[in-house]
Amino acid sequence: MEPAGRARDRVPRTDPYGFERPADFDYAAYEEFSSAYLVVLTRRAARWSGLLRGGGGVRRSETLKRYIRKGVPLAHRARVWMGVSGAQAQMDQNPGYYHRLLQGQWDEGLEEAIRTDMNRTFPDNVQFQKGADPCLQKALYNVLLAYGHHNLAVGYCQGMNFIAGYLILITKNEEESFWLLDALVGRILPENILTAWKLVHGHHRQASRELQGQAAGAGLTGRPCPAVQRQPLFTAFLLCHEHLC
Repeated sequence: MEPAGRARDRVPRTDPYGFERPADFDYAAYEEFSSAYLVVLTRRAARWSGLLRGGGGVRRSETLKRYIRKGVPLAHRARVWMGVSGAQAQMDQNPGYYHRLLQGQWDEGLEEAIRTDMNRTFPDNVQFQKGADPCLQKALYNVLLAYGHHNLAVGYCQGMNFIAGYLILITKNEEESFWLLDALVGRILPENILTAWKLVHGHHRQASRELQGQAAGAGLTGRPCPAVQRQPLFTAFLLCHEHLC
């Protein structure tokens, strides 16, 4: 295997999403694996390009399902997620809605809760750091603020910043991220986690209260989310990830 120092000079210090690699990252092993896997990724990307040829909507099919289970290339991920989640259809049916939400009267309490989490969102991602140009914190703030006014029953609760931030990294588009967040929190997540959450909550009610107390003592307060009773939304997002990719 080639010395790690040379590999470190060739491999970017951040991954394709902008996350900084840790100090103990094995650059040589990564480069060796990537070189071997490149053939697979190239072949898979070519098949996806053929499947999505034409620029139209993403049609559900057994072929699409099989391709998704093998992994969606980064170049096609936003389009595929928008299509299979129903977010694209919602955006097409509601032109200008996202921007109208941002132009309306803002809830000061909602703004404050969102601003509190801005600097906590992906601090190891160069695109979310204040010195970035552009800094994605502004896009993240807009998406969360718009969604808080769109879904008053949920508003904003901790964990949504990581979901929305990840969606922004994928789509590079505020409006698409908003509609994907709506698909996840408004439709997909409740369908998949409420039953399990009620069962867990019923058996561990006391433990839940103790954990919430510890979170409050640590300063991890935020606007309550009735749908999930402070269940970490980012964990829930990972549990339902198969719906998107």
